[in-house]
Amino acid sequence: MSNLKKRVALVIGSGAIKCAASIGMFQVLKEENIEIDLVVGCSGGAIYGVGIAAGMDPHEIKELSDSTWTKDLMQGYMVNLKASKDGTLKFNERSGLVDDSFLNEKLKSIAGEKLFSELRTPLIVVATDMMNGEPVELSEGDIFNSVRASLAIPMIFPPWEIDGTLLIDGAASNPLPIDVAIQHGADIVLAMGFTLDYRNKFRSITAVQEQMTSIYMNNIFKNSYAFNNLAHHSEIFPIIPEFDSMISMFDIHKMPHIIEKGKEATLEQLPHIKRLLG
Repeated sequence: MSNLKKRVALVIGSGAIKCAASIGMFQVLKEENIEIDLVVGCSGGAIYGVGIAAGMDPHEIKELSDSTWTKDLMQGYMVNLKASKDGTLKFNERSGLVDDSFLNEKLKSIAGEKLFSELRTPLIVVATDMMNGEPVELSEGDIFNSVRASLAIPMIFPPWEIDGTLLIDGAASNPLPIDVAIQHGADIVLAMGFTLDYRNKFRSITAVQEQMTSIYMNNIFKNSYAFNNLAHHSEIFPIIPEFDSMISMFDIHKMPHIIEKGKEATLEQLPHIKRLLG
């Protein structure tokens, strides 16, 4: 390999079902024969990162995506939410409002018993240490455990323990981990990220809490991108799909629209990416 070859990293940030936009991005990169040297995934982005790093084609990844984002993913949520409010459900640091058996089953169908070392392209999954809030990079051993940890949305899915450390959603510390790609030698970073939707109406305390979460997370996202763009010498291409309407976690019928928006956002940056690649 020539020393002049630029190392390209693909970063897929948190965004739940919106992360399916990475399928559209991946389609464009494959059609243009743009090779990816490193994949970094966070939260929902970790699911798609596994598919890309494993060498699946976009159609395979879409099939897995379609079967993941269903209402079964949140089984038990409403019952447990009510129980948590009336005091019959006791919460601790390992609790979640959702029965995670369906999530675990789906992740095992995606990751199987694969190890990071068996992937075609190196993959790094980002999670968060629940006890100190620090981001944690996972790139060795069992893929399932790492992705499950990165998806442990606080209060929703139970935290996940790896090697004695209790881990939660990577979005809590690093929703678009561009810095991870840079630290691992990327010259060009294709960064697909997503903001959370804002509400117009508030009819419950849960709605207000969700709005506050959107404000916090969107500001972390924007500030993180701005810092990395200013502080590092790597070329960073923001691929930020813009959707025509709000996207909820279970808008599976909007999957074609989500994928198309990912493709459009990538095509906007494609001339600049190709120019840098020579």
